[in-house]
Amino acid sequence: MPLLQVTDLRTWFHTRNGVCRAVDGVSFQVERGETLGLVGESGSGKSVTGYSLMGLVPQPPGKIEGGTACFDGVDLLHAPPAQQRALRGKRIAMIFQDPMTSLNPYLRISDQLIEPLLIHEAVSRREALARALALLEAVGISDAATRIHGYPHEFSGGMRQRVMIAMALITKPELLIADEPTTALDVTVQAQILELIKRLQRELGMAVIFITHDLGVVSGLCDRVQVMYAGRIVETADTRTLFRAPRHPYTQALQRSIPSLQAKGAELFTIPGLPPDLTQPLTGCAFAPRCAHATDRCRAETPRLAAVTATHAQACLRVQAGEL
Repeated sequence: MPLLQVTDLRTWFHTRNGVCRAVDGVSFQVERGETLGLVGESGSGKSVTGYSLMGLVPQPPGKIEGGTACFDGVDLLHAPPAQQRALRGKRIAMIFQDPMTSLNPYLRISDQLIEPLLIHEAVSRREALARALALLEAVGISDAATRIHGYPHEFSGGMRQRVMIAMALITKPELLIADEPTTALDVTVQAQILELIKRLQRELGMAVIFITHDLGVVSGLCDRVQVMYAGRIVETADTRTLFRAPRHPYTQALQRSIPSLQAKGAELFTIPGLPPDLTQPLTGCAFAPRCAHATDRCRAETPRLAAVTATHAQACLRVQAGEL
């Protein structure tokens, strides 16, 4: 039985400009100890999927319109608030995209680090501080005994991200949702953060949902990948298969956009056009206006995920018809 089973998740935002279908029928599962990648351009619904699972979608304007998300037998989308709070920060944790806006600038790092322990575990403040200090050292914060009493503005971007990781892992969660944790970091710090997540995952045996727009990062970190576009999953496969034989045109375009895979001196490839406006009704394949292979059928008929193999599925009508 998977640790997390998400079925037909739909999260919409009711705005003055109309209803934005940010997540529109997403289904996936995560096994214990597995790393699942959620990949796609900005606005594809990756982060909203994570926020929906954590119960952090602001309501209003957001609303969970349907679906289930069963975590070890508990439906996260319909559980009572007290049960959600008992899981959030204890068994399920999240690393947010921007640590500067996620850390409270008025509180010392020590107070923010030990808060999950004081809420979820019967420990003294002294014991909580000792565990927080040990974890800060584990995530690579130098002179942790002094820095733990500092404020967020006294830390660099990479150090704040490490603090966020320590805060998420301090209760030893079973599921970690990492929302683009390396986006604003330089390449060296990015590699250190990714290696840190992999090491701590091995030590704790936790499952990870890694949200990113970077297929290059996913290739060395994830076991399986879900590619999202316009609030829906368009392709899913194990990482090796997805990189060796991507089937959906959008996945192929994302792979072509990786600079390291392009010939030296060649013009960098970019996907033409822009993602669709999700406040407007989508007819047919959402990627059709940007796809070089689109036909009239693509613009008129909405595709659904169909199996390529037992572990590989994609949602392109022309691929399903054997035309591509």
